[in-house]
Amino acid sequence: QVQLVESGGGLVQAGGSLRLSCAASGTIFSINAMEWYRQAPGKQRELVAGINSGGRTTYVDSVKGRFTISRDSAKNTVYLQMNSLKPEDTAIYYCRLGVRPYSFIRGPDYTYWGQGTQVTVSS
Repeated sequence: QVQLVESGGGLVQAGGSLRLSCAASGTIFSINAMEWYRQAPGKQRELVAGINSGGRTTYVDSVKGRFTISRDSAKNTVYLQMNSLKPEDTAIYYCRLGVRPYSFIRGPDYTYWGQGTQVTVSS
C-alpha cells in the first residue's frame, strides 16, 4: 500500500509565499509523474504543475514565473514553491503521483491522490 501525506498549506496575504510538500511512503519501486492540482470553490479541479522522473516540468499559464515544482526522488517527495501569491490562487491543493509498486515492477503505474491542503490568499 502507498500513503501520501501533504503539508504546507495555510493562510497568507497576497504577495506572500507558501511551500507545499507531498511525501509518499509504502512499497514503492518508483514514481514517475508527480503533479499538483487545485480546486477552488465552484470550479473544476485543474492541473497546476507537473514533473516527470526526468525532471521535465509543466505549468498552467496562470502560475508560470510564480510557482516552482520540484522533487526529491530519494525521499519520494514532491514540492510546490508558491511565490507572489494572489487571491485567485485560493483553493484546495492536491498532489497526484504515478506510482509503480514493488509488486508490479513491470507496470503499470498506479495513481494516488493526497488528502488535499487548503491554501487561502487574502487581499
